[in-house]
Amino acid sequence: MPEESEEQTQKPFDLALYLDIVRRRHIVFLTLLVVVWGLVWGSSWILPARYKSSTLILVEEPTMPKNYVVPNVTDDLQERLQSITQQILSRTRLLFIIDKLRLYRDKRHVLTPDEEVGKIRKDIDIELVRDPENGAITAFRIFYSASNPRIAQQVTGELTNLFIDENSSVREQESEDTTEFLQSQLANARSSLADQDAKVRAFQSAHQGALPSQQTSNLQILSGLQAELQTEQDALSSARQQRSYAQSLVDQYRAAQGTAQSPTGAPTGLAAIDQRLETLRTKLADLRTRYTDRYPEVQQVRVEIAKAEKSREQAIADLRSAASNKEQKKATAAQPAMDPVESAAFLQLQSQLQADQVEIQNREQAIANLNVRINDYQERLNEEPAVEQQLADLTRGYDQSQANYNDLLKKESDSQMATSMEQMQEGERFTMLDPPSLPLKPDFPNRLKICGVGVGAGLALGLLAVVLLEYFDDRLRSDKAIADLLTTSIISEVPEIVGPADEARNRRELTLGWAMAAAVLMTILASAAFSFLHA
Repeated sequence: MPEESEEQTQKPFDLALYLDIVRRRHIVFLTLLVVVWGLVWGSSWILPARYKSSTLILVEEPTMPKNYVVPNVTDDLQERLQSITQQILSRTRLLFIIDKLRLYRDKRHVLTPDEEVGKIRKDIDIELVRDPENGAITAFRIFYSASNPRIAQQVTGELTNLFIDENSSVREQESEDTTEFLQSQLANARSSLADQDAKVRAFQSAHQGALPSQQTSNLQILSGLQAELQTEQDALSSARQQRSYAQSLVDQYRAAQGTAQSPTGAPTGLAAIDQRLETLRTKLADLRTRYTDRYPEVQQVRVEIAKAEKSREQAIADLRSAASNKEQKKATAAQPAMDPVESAAFLQLQSQLQADQVEIQNREQAIANLNVRINDYQERLNEEPAVEQQLADLTRGYDQSQANYNDLLKKESDSQMATSMEQMQEGERFTMLDPPSLPLKPDFPNRLKICGVGVGAGLALGLLAVVLLEYFDDRLRSDKAIADLLTTSIISEVPEIVGPADEARNRRELTLGWAMAAAVLMTILASAAFSFLHA
C-alpha cells in the first residue's frame, strides 16, 4: 500500500509545462546569459597578458660506469633537486636576478624587496619529467611568466644556468666533504691502530720468553737444560766419589803417621777440618737444590766453608813447616822420618783432593744455575696460558683496528677517485636540451577558455534566475493547476477564446525568442572563434 501511494503521488513528466516556462522566461534567461558571458569574456581583454618561457634540462648519468668509480654523493635526485631549488629560490639569489635584469623597475616605488622576491617566486614553476616505466626522474622543465616575452626568456635562462652550476657545485662540495670526513676517520683509525700496535709490542716485550710463539723453543731449551742438569749431577756424583777416595787415602796415610785423635776418639787437626768441610759442602749442595745463592742460610754456610778452607790451608802450611824443621834438625823420633817419596805422594793426594773439591764446587754452582734456569723456563711455561689469553685480547683489538683501517683506506681511495670525477665534470650532471623559448603568444589570459567559463556562468545564472522566478510566482497558469486546488470535481469548463490578434502576438513572441537565441549563439560562437584566432 505505501508503494501504491507513492506511485500515485509521483507526478508524470509534463513537457507542456516546461515548454510554457521556456516561452515565458526565455528573455530573462538569454539576457542573463549574454550579460554574464559578456562581462567574463570582456574581462579577458582587460587583464594584462603574461608570457611564459620554458626550457628542458636533461639529467645525464655519469660517464664512468659505477663498477669502476662509485659516486660518493647521495643518489636521491629528487631530494637533491629540492635542495638546489631552495637554494636558487633564496632571497639572495632572486634579488641578484632582479637587480641584474632590472625587473619590476616600474613598481620599485610600490614593492619592497621582500614583495619582489615573493612575486618572482610565484612566477617560477618547476615540473619534473619521470620515466613511465620506473618513475625515475629523467629531466625537468623550468617555467617563468612575465609581462614581457623577452624578460621571461632572460629570467628562464638565468634560472637554467643557476640550476646547472649549482648542481655541479653541490655535487662537488658533497664529494669533497665526504672525502674530508673519510680522511679524518682514517687518521683516527691510523692513530688507534698505532696505539694497538704499541700495546701489543709492549706486552710482547714485557713477556718476552713466555709468548705462545716461543712455547716450542722453551720446551726444547727446558729439555736441553734438564739433560745438562742430569749430566752435571752425574759428574758431581763422580767428583764426590773421587774426593771420597782421595780423602780415604789421605786418612790412611795420616793413620800410618800416627795422626792424633781427641780423647773421645774424634779426629783432630787437618782430619777434623776436612771432615767439617765435607759436612758443610754436603749441606750447601742440599740447600742449593732448594734455594738460590741469595738465601741467608746458603750465604752463612758458604761463609763457614770459606773459614774452614782457610783453616785447612793454614794447617797444611803448619805441617809443611814442621816437616821442614824436623829434617833440618835431624832429630830422632819414636818412628822413622817420612820418606821424601811418601811425602811427595801425600802432597799429590792433597792436591788431588783440592782439585776434586774445586770441581765439586763448580759442579754444584753449575747445578744451582741450571736449577734457576729450569725454574725460570718452567715459570714461563706456566705463565703461557694467561699470557696467551691476554695477547689474544690485545691481538683481537689490533685485528679489529687493522680491519677498520683497511676498510676506511679503501673507502677514502674510492672517495678521492669519485671527487676527481666530480671535479672533472664526469659525474651526474644537468644538460640543457631546449634553450629558453621566446614566447610569441601570451600564456595568460586564455581568452577561449575564459569564453567557455563565461558561457557556463551565464547558463548557471540564467537557470537560477528562472527557477527563482517560478518559485516565487504564485499565479495559476493552467486548468490542471486550478483543478488540483479545488476540493470538488469540475462539472464544466469554459474554453479559452484565441483570436487572430492573439495568434499573431504568439507568433511574434516565438519568432523573437528564436531570433534572440540564434543571435546569442552566433555571438558566442563568433567570440570564441575570435578568441581562438587571437590566442
